[in-house]
Amino acid sequence: MISVSTGREEAVLDLTRHCADFVEGEGDGLLHVFVPHATAGVAIIELGAGSDRDLLGALRDLLPADDRWIHAHGSRGHGRSHVLPALVPPYASVPVLGGRLALGTWQSIALVDLNLDNPDRQVRMSFLRGT
Repeated sequence: MISVSTGREEAVLDLTRHCADFVEGEGDGLLHVFVPHATAGVAIIELGAGSDRDLLGALRDLLPADDRWIHAHGSRGHGRSHVLPALVPPYASVPVLGGRLALGTWQSIALVDLNLDNPDRQVRMSFLRGT
């Protein structure tokens, strides 16, 4: 498990290096990445070319930070963070070949966090060895 901080703003945080380090030398199998939080998700997405900002923009459109949410404790619009995992699940699985992530050329593994109230996150990784 690793601990990360997403700060006090909406975030898409690159986890790819942590994941690559975790599976290095492990052979073939499957990496499973999980965030044990009700208000965060894991996405496989291109990062660094604006797609992370596009994702946050799309999520703002789908899940506005306003007072419509029944789950209303915390900062304004906090309830949307509890809906996020239905759209960006709290897990992802990635094939591993020869101890390396078998991601596509532009794919990265990212933590997606809209929750302004809790910047401290844990990420759990497990490796299922292939046969």
